[in-house]
Amino acid sequence: MKQKSFLAGLVLAFFALNLNAQSVIAWKQATSGGYTYRYVTGDPTHSRFYTLKNGLTVILSPTNKQPRIQAYIAVKAGSKTDPANHTGLAHYLEHMMFKGTDKFGTTNWAKEKPYLDKIDALYEQYNSTTDEAKRKEIYKEIDKTSGEAAKISIANEYDKMMASMGGQNSNAFTSFEQTVYTEDIPSSSLDKFLVLQAERFRNPIMRIFHTELEAVYEEKNRTLDDDGRKVSEAMFAAVFPNNNYGKQTTIGTIEHLKNPSLNAIRNYYYTYYVPNNMAVILSGDFNPDIVVKKVEQTFGNMKAKPVPPYTFAPEQPITSPVKRDVYGPNPENLTIAFRFPGASTRDARLLDLMGSMLTNGKAGLFDLDLVKKQKLLSAGASSYTLKDYSVLLLRGNPIKGQSLDQVKDLMMTEISKLRNGEFSDDLIKSIVNNQKKEKIIDNESYVNRASNLMSDFTSGVDWKTDIATVNELSKITKAQIVEFANKYLNDNDYVIIYKHQGEDKNILKVEKPAITPVEVNATSQSEYLKKIEALPSNAVKPVWLDYQKDIQRAKAGKADLLAVQNKDNSIFRLYYRFDMGSWNNKLLPVAAQYIQFLGTKTKTAENFSKEFYKLATSYSISSGTEFTQVTFSGLQENFGASVKLFEDLLANCQPDEEALAGFKARLKKSRENAKLNKASIASALRSYATYGPSNPFNYTFTDAELDAITAADLISILHSLNNYKHTVLYYGPQTAQQAALTVAQLHKTPAAFTPYPAAKVFTKVPTGTNQVFFANYDMVQAEIYWVRNEDMFNATKTPEIELFNNYFGTSGFTSIVLQNIREAKGLAYSAFAVYQQPVKKDDSNVFIGYVGTQADKLNEAIPAMNELLNKLPESEKGVIGARDNIRKSIETERVTQDDILFSYLAAQRLGLNYDARKTTFTMLDKIDFKTINKFHQEQLANKPFAYCIVASEKRVSDTDLKKYGQLIKPDMKTLFGY
Repeated sequence: MKQKSFLAGLVLAFFALNLNAQSVIAWKQATSGGYTYRYVTGDPTHSRFYTLKNGLTVILSPTNKQPRIQAYIAVKAGSKTDPANHTGLAHYLEHMMFKGTDKFGTTNWAKEKPYLDKIDALYEQYNSTTDEAKRKEIYKEIDKTSGEAAKISIANEYDKMMASMGGQNSNAFTSFEQTVYTEDIPSSSLDKFLVLQAERFRNPIMRIFHTELEAVYEEKNRTLDDDGRKVSEAMFAAVFPNNNYGKQTTIGTIEHLKNPSLNAIRNYYYTYYVPNNMAVILSGDFNPDIVVKKVEQTFGNMKAKPVPPYTFAPEQPITSPVKRDVYGPNPENLTIAFRFPGASTRDARLLDLMGSMLTNGKAGLFDLDLVKKQKLLSAGASSYTLKDYSVLLLRGNPIKGQSLDQVKDLMMTEISKLRNGEFSDDLIKSIVNNQKKEKIIDNESYVNRASNLMSDFTSGVDWKTDIATVNELSKITKAQIVEFANKYLNDNDYVIIYKHQGEDKNILKVEKPAITPVEVNATSQSEYLKKIEALPSNAVKPVWLDYQKDIQRAKAGKADLLAVQNKDNSIFRLYYRFDMGSWNNKLLPVAAQYIQFLGTKTKTAENFSKEFYKLATSYSISSGTEFTQVTFSGLQENFGASVKLFEDLLANCQPDEEALAGFKARLKKSRENAKLNKASIASALRSYATYGPSNPFNYTFTDAELDAITAADLISILHSLNNYKHTVLYYGPQTAQQAALTVAQLHKTPAAFTPYPAAKVFTKVPTGTNQVFFANYDMVQAEIYWVRNEDMFNATKTPEIELFNNYFGTSGFTSIVLQNIREAKGLAYSAFAVYQQPVKKDDSNVFIGYVGTQADKLNEAIPAMNELLNKLPESEKGVIGARDNIRKSIETERVTQDDILFSYLAAQRLGLNYDARKTTFTMLDKIDFKTINKFHQEQLANKPFAYCIVASEKRVSDTDLKKYGQLIKPDMKTLFGY
C-alpha cells in the first residue's frame, strides 16, 4: 500500500523537476547587496559563487537548519606541487599554519624574531650538511635555540581562539592538489572567525618547528605501519610514473623529512597561498549579502600574483599488467587499478556510474556475484577522481584457502560482464534513483554541502556539471556503458597490487632525535587574542529537547511507535529496536548477518537485493551486545513497499545450507583476520583489562561451536524476531498516526510479546594494582592505552566531567594532554584522555588515556602521561576557554530529525527524562579549576592503572614493560575467545 503526503510529493516533484529539466540547469549571474555573483539554476543548495577584486573565490551556501557554519579555506596546492627536492613540504606548511603570526602565538615578537631567524639559518646548515657528527652538533644548537624561542612563543593560541568561539573539528588536510583548512563554527562567531583567518593567512610564522617536525615524523612512521597506505602509494606510483601523483607522496620521503628547509616552506607559501589560488567556502546559517562583504573586508588586502602552472608529461598507455608486491602484518588482499581521464571530464562522471554498477551495496555485479554468493570475503569498486587523471579501484579480500590470483580472476570476470553487457537492463535506472535519494540526503547537511563545493573547487569540476550529473546519467544507455567499458577496462591495461601478509623488509623508520621539552606557555595570552575575544558576537539561545512535545507517539499493533516528522523533504527512516543482543543470545548477530544470503520460496536473495535497490531503499539488521536493530532508509513514496518487502523476507526466509557453509567459512576468515589487525587486538586488550579474562570482547563462539550452528537455529531466530518486544521509530513526512497505520498493516506483532532471554552479565573489575597487558604486533609504532575502572554513574557529576574532559584530554590541541605530550615534548602524533561515563545508569565510569608513539619513545611517553595523571597543570584561562567552548557548542547544537528519538532512548537508559545538556549548560559557570582539580585528585592522581600496549617485541623489551606494573601477555585465543 503506497502512502505519500502532499509535502513529500511536492518536494520530490520539485527535486525531480530540477534534475530532469536539463534546460534549467545553467549558469546565471545576479547582483545583490552590491556584489555580483554566479549561481546555477535548479541548484538545491542555492550556492553563490563570487570572485573578489583580488581573485579570491568566495562560495556561499546558506541554510538555516542549525545556527552553525562549516568553513573551508582551500588552497589549490598540495603534494603534487611540492618541489622534487623537498617532498612533503605542502604538508609541513599545513602544520605550521596553526602556529600564529607576528601578532599572535607570541608574547613578544621583537624578542622572539632573532631566535627564529637563527633557527632558520641553522636548518639551512643542517639541510646542506652530510657529515653526521656535524649534523648532530647543529641539531643540538637547533634544540637549544628552539627552547629559548619557546619561552616567548605561545603554543596553540590559534586553537584556543577557535575553541573560545565554540569552534569544533578545527583541522586541516593536505592531498595531491589541495591543502584545506576546516572549521565548524557558531554563526554568531563569524565576524571573529573571518578576522582571525585573514590574520592567520597574512603572515604565518614558522615557530615551535622542531617539535612539530617530530609530530610529522610520527605521522610518517604511522604510515609505515599502515598497510592500506603502502598499497595506495604503490598503486599511485605504478599508475602515474610521469605525474607527481605517483612520483611523490603527500607526507614526503624520509630523506626529505630529515632535512627540512624553513626557507623552502616559506617560499612555497608565497608562491601558492595567494588569493587567486584560494577559496573561502561557507555553508550554514547566514545572509550571503552580508557575509560576502565581510569576507572582502577581511581578505581583500591579499595580493594576487601569477601561480606557476603544474606541468607533466602525459602518461603512456598501459599495455600489459603492471604488478607490485606489498608486505605487512595485516591480512592479504588485492587491488586492481585502471587509469581514466581527470575529474572535470565526462568520462570521469561515467566512471562514478561504472563504480556503482560494480558496487552499490545491494545490486552491483560485485555485490551479487562475489559477495552475495560468498565467492570472496569482500569485494568493492570505487572511483578516485583527481584533476589530471582518475582511477577505478577494485579491491578484493580472499576467503580461506583462496589465492590472490583467484581473487583477481573473479573480479576480472565481472569486468568482462560489463564489457559484454551481461547486466540487468534496469541497473542504470536503479543507480540513478538511488543517487537522487542520496542527493536529497546530502543537501540536508551544511557540512556535506561545503565539502562538495570545496572538492569541486580544488579538482576543477564545474558546479553546474555536478548539479546536472544525475540528470546526465539518467540518459546513459546500456550500449554506451558497454562501449565505455570496452574503451577503458581491457584485460591488459591495469595495475595490480598484491598485498601479502608477512614482514616488510623495506621499512626504514624516522629515527628519534634528541628533543628537550619546550615551554608551551599555556597561561599566556597575546594582545591579539584579547582583541579577538573583545569583538562582539550575537547571543544565541540554546534549544532544549522536550521529549513529550518533540516526539509523537502511536501504536503499531502491540509495538510502541515514536516519531519525528520530516517537514523538509521526502526521506524516511524507520527502525525496529529490540532491547536484546548477543548477551541475550550469541546467535543473534550471526542470524542478523545470515539473512542477507537468504531468499523465500518465491524470491532469491539476489531478487530481494535488486528489489530493495529499485525502491531506492537500504535496509540492514545489526545486532550488538545489548540491542538489535532493523534499519530502513528511503523515499516516502516507497515506504509501504519497502516494509512489505522486508517483512516477507523476515517471515518467510528459507534455510540455505550451502549459503550457511559459505557464511561460516567467511566468518572464520574474518575472525582470523581480526587477529592480524592491531586495532582489534588493542580493543581485546582493553576489554581484558576492564572486565578480566572473561569479557564482552571474547564472549563469542569457539570454532567448534561455530561449526555446530545449523540453518534451522538461525531461521528460527529470524522468524520469531517480531515476537519479542520492540519499539518502532519513524522519521519521515507522515505523522506518527499515519506511519503507524502502514506499519500495523504490514508488520505483524503477537498479542503478547515473548520475554527476552536472560542476558549475560559482565562486571568491571577494580583496578587494584598497576598491570601491563601486552600484545606483540610487527610495527614501528607503539599503541599505549591507560585504562582505569571508576565510580558508578552519577548524573550530577556530568557537568564537571564534561569540563574536565574538555580541559584535560578531549579538545585536541587546546587540551593539556596534547599540549604537553605532542607540542612540548614531541612524543606523539596523537594523544588523548577521557573520563567516560557509561551508557546505562547501573554501570560504572571508566578512564581511557592514549598515546600513539614510536616504540623507542615508550619510556618517555608513559612517564609523560603519568605526570599529567598525577598532577593537573593549572590554567584558569584554560578552564575559561574550555567552559566557553562547551557553552557555545551547546548553544548552537540543534538535535533534529531522528537524532531526537535516539537522544530520548539514550536518556532513558541513564534514568533521565530530560535533556541533560541543559544541566551542563546551567552548571558551567559554577565549575572552576579548583573543582576539576579536586575531581582529578580523587579519581586519577596516584591511582593504579592497567596499561594496554600493542607493539613489536623486537622494539619493546619485557624489562621496560615491567617498570610500569605486573606484565601479562594473554595469547590470541584468550583475547579473542577462539
